[in-house]
Amino acid sequence: MTDAPHPCLDELIATLERLRAPGGCAWDRDQTHASLVQYLVEESAELVEAIESGDDDELVEELGDVLYQVLFHADIATEAGRFTLEDVAEHMTQKMVGRHPHVFGDVVAETPDQVVATWEAVKAVEKSHRSSVLEGIPSGMPSLALADKVLGRAAKVGVAVGPASVPLTEEELGAHLLALVAGAREAGLDAERALRGALRTVRTQVEIAER
Repeated sequence: MTDAPHPCLDELIATLERLRAPGGCAWDRDQTHASLVQYLVEESAELVEAIESGDDDELVEELGDVLYQVLFHADIATEAGRFTLEDVAEHMTQKMVGRHPHVFGDVVAETPDQVVATWEAVKAVEKSHRSSVLEGIPSGMPSLALADKVLGRAAKVGVAVGPASVPLTEEELGAHLLALVAGAREAGLDAERALRGALRTVRTQVEIAER
């Protein structure tokens, strides 16, 4: 009999199961998928910050917090008889194998650009039921990330927004964006609302192009 390949992971799963079992922690027992959303958002943001800081100790901690959220949601679903952690892992394995035919099949993709093209081609087949290129983009994304995602999808149907001139480095770009927000504040304008309003216009243009 061999030892479990991931004993610490198994111990974490067992710890969560004990906390949520009858007689365990009342708070953990009371949580739902919906009630945990706020913590998932918070932990994801903290993980991004840890990645950007380059601190390994912080990264280990925040990866653990996000992992715990995944396990928590899976345990809630298991108790309800909906699906299990094994179902989640199996689905993800199938997805990754299917999206990498250049590794697990006979497709040739030797450069990062070729890999991305292969990924998009496979994904297009998987998501062929979608009625719009914008379907599947979470509207709750941060507005700048949302704008980048929407523009990328919009370009697929010929909808483009003329790019402005930008600085050469991300540091300079960050300062430029910050200055735009500062200017908006001075003028009494809401930069977040303005960008989301502009994105609604792009969405309308995409809908027209798709029709």
